[in-house]
Amino acid sequence: MASKQAGQVDIGQLPIPQLNQLVQQLEQEIELFTSSLNQLKLAQQKFLESQECLNKVSPENNSKDILVPLTSSMYVPGQLSLFMYNLFHLLLIGSNKTQRYLTKGKEYFKRKIDYVTKQMEKVQPLLAEKYKMKQVTMEILQLKIQNQIQSQQAAGAVKS
Repeated sequence: MASKQAGQVDIGQLPIPQLNQLVQQLEQEIELFTSSLNQLKLAQQKFLESQECLNKVSPENNSKDILVPLTSSMYVPGQLSLFMYNLFHLLLIGSNKTQRYLTKGKEYFKRKIDYVTKQMEKVQPLLAEKYKMKQVTMEILQLKIQNQIQSQQAAGAVKS
């Protein structure tokens, strides 16, 4: 088992009710980490989609047919309008600022995707550790329950 350091407890020495409580606590922590990981994946996906949309903003894609999402399962036909791109061009004639805005937008989404990915990489090992801890705790709990049942059966056999 674990070495006895400050704040550590040998879970093999815990009684059955405390082991049950520890399993429940670990299940709650696993649920929290899983939920956090799912939220991070969702955020990552949204940033990737936004980055992909920004990559399509160019004069070559003006008036192309697209499907516009109304809900997660319903889309309507539409056309890509580069009104904002053209507006930037009109306001910034003679300068290369439009391309800089697009480049900065792409860099922004790359930074956000990298940040979310790093956070996911931090959560995944914690989640794996909690799963291992729960598995070990469950094994010890099952052994203790089996030992208790066997000792009760042995005590019942002695009385007979």
